[in-house]
Amino acid sequence: MSESQQSSQAIAAPEMTHRQIMEVLSGLLMALFVAMLSSTSVANALPRIVTDLGGTQSGYTWIVVSSMLAMTATTPIWGKLADLYNKKMLVQVALGLFIVGSAICGLAPSMPVIITGRVIAGLGMGGIVALIQVIIAMIASPRERGRYSGYIGAVFALATVIGPLVGGVIVDSSFGWPGVFYVGVPFAVIAFILLQKTLHLPHVRREVSIDYLGAFLLVAGVSALLIWVTLGGESFAWTSLASYALVGGSVVVLALAVLVEGRFAKEPIIPLRLFRDRTMVLATIASFFVGAGMFGATVYLQQYFQTARGMTPTHAGLMSICMVLGLSSAGMVTGRLISATGRWKRYLLFGGIMLPTGLYLLSTIDEHTNLALVGAFMAVVGLGVGATNQNLVLAVQNNLDNRDMGAGSSVVAFFRSMGGSIGIAALGAVLSHRVDDVITDGIPELVSSGKVTPEELQSLQAGGLADPASLPVAVQALYEHAFAVATANLFLVAIPCALLALVAIVGIREVPLKTTVDDLPDEKALAEAETEVEGAVRR
Repeated sequence: MSESQQSSQAIAAPEMTHRQIMEVLSGLLMALFVAMLSSTSVANALPRIVTDLGGTQSGYTWIVVSSMLAMTATTPIWGKLADLYNKKMLVQVALGLFIVGSAICGLAPSMPVIITGRVIAGLGMGGIVALIQVIIAMIASPRERGRYSGYIGAVFALATVIGPLVGGVIVDSSFGWPGVFYVGVPFAVIAFILLQKTLHLPHVRREVSIDYLGAFLLVAGVSALLIWVTLGGESFAWTSLASYALVGGSVVVLALAVLVEGRFAKEPIIPLRLFRDRTMVLATIASFFVGAGMFGATVYLQQYFQTARGMTPTHAGLMSICMVLGLSSAGMVTGRLISATGRWKRYLLFGGIMLPTGLYLLSTIDEHTNLALVGAFMAVVGLGVGATNQNLVLAVQNNLDNRDMGAGSSVVAFFRSMGGSIGIAALGAVLSHRVDDVITDGIPELVSSGKVTPEELQSLQAGGLADPASLPVAVQALYEHAFAVATANLFLVAIPCALLALVAIVGIREVPLKTTVDDLPDEKALAEAETEVEGAVRR
């Protein structure tokens, strides 16, 4: 028996009943609920936070990007740690980091402090997301995993529905926006207790070697790229020396990261050998572009509702239900169908088609679009996201040996988060520049028509995001129009990302799902599946 087979059998969990799996999942799902509840409630408070702290549109972007970047950079590290250390302890540490970061944000007196808190919270979120996928892969076979992925989608949907509503109510109450960072604390305590009681997995101690150099190079390379995308055209020209330095430096550092991962790291953060598998490569590409389209476009919807449509945080939170309904229904239904039939690619294709369709529909909105239509368009995007996210991970896990389950699962999550981070930064820059252009073009007409005086325009030139309600009526209308036009442009720019994800999904080869936790794909079944797919294409 080979060393890899021995390792695989050593760390594989014994077969578990549905009840035993649900007991394990209870604490994991509660931890996920804490992370998602806090994140979604905070998202609804961001316009008020940035206004109160005197932030800019770039500051708004970095509050989101900072946590995404921290989650992105550490997701593969958490996955590797899951292959080396006790998984219960890791989940609890991740949960603690998330709570500490959220507490710092609640006490933040300035934008730099709140961004720092978001970084710490992002570290914890990366652990929670990566470890849940790893643990489910250990206790459930791929054939049954779709059912449990559906439960993840349900918790995700529940937290996403409740979060904006709770966040909106808290922001509109006497607690103000700091209160949204503490909403998950009671649930965190429950999650700790459940994890301590229910999560018992086999663990084999072995020599530990964490690739800190590779992790540092990955973070540095991606960070330089995000700084360039966010500040380019504003703090420096796109064709300036600073711009060339950031892009060139990012390319060099990421190239060094690849060299370290492939040649020198004993336990690489991202094992390059995983990319010998076609499914791994295509699922990673698809995850990257799904993340760019999903996170990059939808993160600014709350700003659209509150700034362009004049909604309160509570009312803006209600609108998020539309997308969540699409997401949760797609995740749960496709998960159960996959468990029942063993077939999964058709549902990935469905999601891959729905995502660009929904983004196109949202690219047609403005400040006057009927809200029922906006909600319907959001639901279509939700269908696309719900049918792709978990199923891409499932496709990859089905091809992995247990010894690579942690690293492989986290790599997919890593590239999805990296795509989201780049998408948020890039589309945030598009939003900022487009808003400035529309306002700059509209001001002369307002002044010449006498609708506003030069003195009244100072609120737009103070360097921060203005509160539309505090502006003169004519300027407020221009401000709302600018954000509506800019938001629609975001969705238009995000469409190519979704189409590239669809192309990658089309190329993924459907492998029959394994029916046990530790067996590898059967080569005969694989050949039969390939023949079936080729025949379907010819027909």
